Amino acid sequence: MSHRTLPPTAHGAGDPASATTMAPPPRTAAPPSPGGGPLPGSELPRGSEPSAGSEPSAGSEPSAGSEPSAGGEPSAGSESPSAGEPLSIWPRSAAPLGHDDLAVGGVPLTEIADRFGTPAYVLDEDEVRHRCRAYLRAFPDADVCYAAKAFLCRAMVHWVHEEGLGLDVCSAGELELAVTTGFPPERIVLHGNAKSPADLRAALRLGVGRIVIDSTSEIARLAAAAPAGSRQRVLIRVVPGIAAGGHAKIRTGTDDQKFGLSIADGSAQHAIARVLSQPRLELVGLHCHLGSQITTVKPYLSAVRRLIGLLARIHEQHGVTLPELDLGGGHGIAYRPGEPALDLPSLSTKIRAELAGGCAAAGLPVPRLAVEPGRAIAGPAGVALYQVLAVKRTGAHTFVAVDGGMSDNPRPALYGVRYAPRLIGRRPSAAPEPVTVVGRHCEAGDVLAAEVPLPGDIRPGDLLAVPVAGAYHLSMASGYNLVGRPPVIAVTEGHARLLVRRESLADIQERDIGL
Repeated sequence: MSHRTLPPTAHGAGDPASATTMAPPPRTAAPPSPGGGPLPGSELPRGSEPSAGSEPSAGSEPSAGSEPSAGGEPSAGSESPSAGEPLSIWPRSAAPLGHDDLAVGGVPLTEIADRFGTPAYVLDEDEVRHRCRAYLRAFPDADVCYAAKAFLCRAMVHWVHEEGLGLDVCSAGELELAVTTGFPPERIVLHGNAKSPADLRAALRLGVGRIVIDSTSEIARLAAAAPAGSRQRVLIRVVPGIAAGGHAKIRTGTDDQKFGLSIADGSAQHAIARVLSQPRLELVGLHCHLGSQITTVKPYLSAVRRLIGLLARIHEQHGVTLPELDLGGGHGIAYRPGEPALDLPSLSTKIRAELAGGCAAAGLPVPRLAVEPGRAIAGPAGVALYQVLAVKRTGAHTFVAVDGGMSDNPRPALYGVRYAPRLIGRRPSAAPEPVTVVGRHCEAGDVLAAEVPLPGDIRPGDLLAVPVAGAYHLSMASGYNLVGRPPVIAVTEGHARLLVRRESLADIQERDIGL
């Protein structure tokens, strides 16, 4: 029999909520992750990122020529799981238990499902911290800013701050959450291709460290809003004309998309001249972001060369030497065993060498580097839990319907990405066969994992666990069919605690105030 029966109130289950450079605050050591697999930037953690040239991993947004995310290849002498090992993409703490259960952070996943209901997200705190530290080791003389759009909650803000990273936000909402949690605003970078007046007012009011200018209209708007006598530090987001990212919807370094200002058509140069003429704005550097799920270093090196060329022209034309260069993120990770991931140590070594050599040739000082990993930190630390509601065999196809879907993970529908779900909680008696895991929503495209191997005796009441679910799941969740968004549960050292409670029907009804 299945380890558990369908709970009558699964969706309501859950426990009650329990300067010029951006110098990081002192860090306190957190306990090492249980389970010992390597992590980004040092050893390849379980859930490591794919290597160059690989196809986008399941659930990831591919990017041409993308590099693997933090958690690249293992360091010399480290013992890490092989790329094709079943648990290679799971948090380092993942450990098999009896009856085919699995523990993460020392907590059985079936116990989490019973206690908090399904669907639910599980986040391994030690995996997050380990990946933050890997980035700091790889980029010891750079600013590492966590990209909040991947996943943000108060606990995540706290962990990132404790580990010494900065923060990259895209809205007043993300900014306010971070600052009210205690994150220092001077270590925050505000992005966005269409920042609202409210976004800019919040950034100025709270004293955000950097604002990335994405269009010429923002220049006058920001200069007019900045208080008299002040100088807001800004970066110009430059489009270097480089295609990186495995899917057209996540390639942001080319001239045919909405982000940034092009070098090729002179828009970037025009914006630079305008910012330099504004007494309330201080241009401190250039920014670029090539795309997402990049698993090779080459596109980043091409971007460095083009940006050094622009820095040299700025120096020649305006007599200004810009002190900062932000290369964004997009570091790819593996979503299925055997997929490639960005080699973080290689990325760091080659970028720094390219930057030093290029600046020396151009007669420029080396600017302070910044990188903005998001998915590479949060993605492999997360696991999604679902309960099977129905199994339907139609012709040659077997559909396994679960109690979540595109409202809590729209990425397969948006990008055609692929995941590797796993049956947990009981020992199957049938061999694996290809099935398609689908959601509960009224869309034929509500598919979570197409043609994946699961036991042939899978049945209602079974539990499925989906690894690499920490990034772009809850942050992109919707209210489709008025299905509440799942909770987030943190695990560490054998303890589970609720970080974000399940969205209830009462929450949804309270927003609907008129007839």
